[in-house]
Amino acid sequence: MGVPSAYLGVILIWSTTPLAILWSSQEVGFVFGVSSRMLIGAVLALIIAALMGAGMVWHRRAMLAYMAAGFGIFGSMMGVYWSAQYIPTGWISVIFGISPIVTALMARLWLDAEPLTRPRLFGMLTGLSGLLVIFGSSLSLHDQAALGVLGILVAVSIHCASAVWIKRIRPEVPAIVQTSGGLLFAAPLFLAAWLVSGAMLPDQLSTRTIGAIAYLALLGSVLGFALYYYVLSKVDATRVALLTLITPLCALALGHVLNHEPLSLQIIAGSLLILTGLATFELSGKTERIRARFLRY
Repeated sequence: MGVPSAYLGVILIWSTTPLAILWSSQEVGFVFGVSSRMLIGAVLALIIAALMGAGMVWHRRAMLAYMAAGFGIFGSMMGVYWSAQYIPTGWISVIFGISPIVTALMARLWLDAEPLTRPRLFGMLTGLSGLLVIFGSSLSLHDQAALGVLGILVAVSIHCASAVWIKRIRPEVPAIVQTSGGLLFAAPLFLAAWLVSGAMLPDQLSTRTIGAIAYLALLGSVLGFALYYYVLSKVDATRVALLTLITPLCALALGHVLNHEPLSLQIIAGSLLILTGLATFELSGKTERIRARFLRY
């Protein structure tokens, strides 16, 4: 699969994931929703890897990468599912839009990535101003919405740290193997979280809940993560994070149309500020590289 096709697949999956997260946990609680998804996803990933003839790799760098991915999956997904109780699903994708900013800062510290120039800093500040607008909107929504925003910010930080950590390890394993290893490492953590929370199985599940869990387990966990790690193996971590440039608009629209979520002018303004900041951040980097090449000749 080419990188552009993988990018498109991740965008489509990530755009629908926030709404599916809410639907999968409304009736059964967020811990059961995320734990059942990841446990099923881990089994499916191992089966798919075996069918593809991609056996698990157990050398030191691969195991370190599995651990980095597992911690990232567990921490970020627990934060997302918990926060989905308190904020509209479209906000999840919008707030995740700041991941390029967080990733760039972490990559600069850990990977000695390209420096943050003035245009890129301007883009970062613009994106952060949009985040502040959304945070202000959460204060007027209800008492716990601000906690949901903070929970997503924690999830973003864990997700970005995991991506940079994997990039630093350079495991050089197939994407489906990286996905299987990460889910295999994360599965006991989710199982432990479910046991600590009470470990009660629901009496019955609606068709929507079953469908949402199945969709997230197969597409969101296995295919989504496999495409994500494939792209991560081909380009630098900051560029991977720019996948979130398009998904917020799609997620906001889906949440508004399918789940009747509020879409105020303040949310639209905050979202546009974040996306404008990300576009400035990315385009300024490309402009600087083109200028450097031109001056070289």
